[in-house]
Amino acid sequence: MSRPAADRVAALAGRVEPADRRARQAAAERNAQLAKPHGSLGRLEALAVQLAGSSGRCPPPTPALPAVLVCVADHGVHAHGVSPWPQTVTQVMATRIAAGTASLGALARTVGAGWQVLDVGCATAPEPHPALTAARVRAGTADWTREPAMSRDEAARAMLAGADAADGLLSAGVDLLVHGEMGLGNTTTAAALLAALTGRPASEVTGPGTDSDPTAPERKAALVEAARARHRPDPRDPLGVLAAVGGLEHAALAGATLACAARRVPVVLDGVSSVAAALLAVTAAPTVVDHLIAGHRSPEPGAAAGLAALGQQGLLDLGLRLGEGTGGVLAVPLVIAAARALADTARLDDLALE
Repeated sequence: MSRPAADRVAALAGRVEPADRRARQAAAERNAQLAKPHGSLGRLEALAVQLAGSSGRCPPPTPALPAVLVCVADHGVHAHGVSPWPQTVTQVMATRIAAGTASLGALARTVGAGWQVLDVGCATAPEPHPALTAARVRAGTADWTREPAMSRDEAARAMLAGADAADGLLSAGVDLLVHGEMGLGNTTTAAALLAALTGRPASEVTGPGTDSDPTAPERKAALVEAARARHRPDPRDPLGVLAAVGGLEHAALAGATLACAARRVPVVLDGVSSVAAALLAVTAAPTVVDHLIAGHRSPEPGAAAGLAALGQQGLLDLGLRLGEGTGGVLAVPLVIAAARALADTARLDDLALE
């Protein structure tokens, strides 16, 4: 008999190791020896040290095959008008993203990254496509304002679906994974997750999402606060938080993050849903944080709160709030540049100075 999904998630979390201190120290020392003023490459130097610690090597490997894993699912809370778009948009956009005709495709091609879509819970299955994998746990979550979003077993199974998808990409040679997601209503769900995990008031982690109505944040925050009062999720229990107020795509991204961290492959975060998923993974295995890179700072307030909880600062701040992995993938060249600068820059000892 196979092990319960929750036990398999716990086993995966247990395989995540912290950053390699010796590699970090070697990278810091190498940075100080390069033929440039110390600190003159700013945050790229710190990023290179982090990459060394994550990989356990100095200099760290330069990413050569980055890819975006886009997890898609629907949300029962959509029934409360948290998005101005019909729920069928999730299904349509999943197919568009897979085909490369959404914004992600344009940006990923620009930076030389691939992508894979994982349907972990669309209300209606998207059209088949070679870049789309079906791993459907259920057809969207329940309305978490009235009942739990899903069962603990479903949350664990969604995490494992994401882990399996990430493992497949890594086994195919992907060496830098970017978070991506799509799902109508998922920024409201991300706010519910972040409120539960950080303990902050709903008003501090809830933003407009795709809704231009100025009353949207207040309406959504009321839903988030009511759900927290109803379910009282334990912030130390990631599966419990997911089951109460989570999304299937958040669960899948959290699982993918655990899988990458367990194999010492860095993960680039995107917007608020990505940050919420990363915080779930860190709750399951605190050393995951050593393998995370915040790609950008989303204007959604929950993203800032989540990044603060992770001790992270976005590499970019472009006002991006689309999702799909668009902000994360734009940071890929910076990650590559940090690794390459540490590896390829001459050292002072190599210079023939008179």
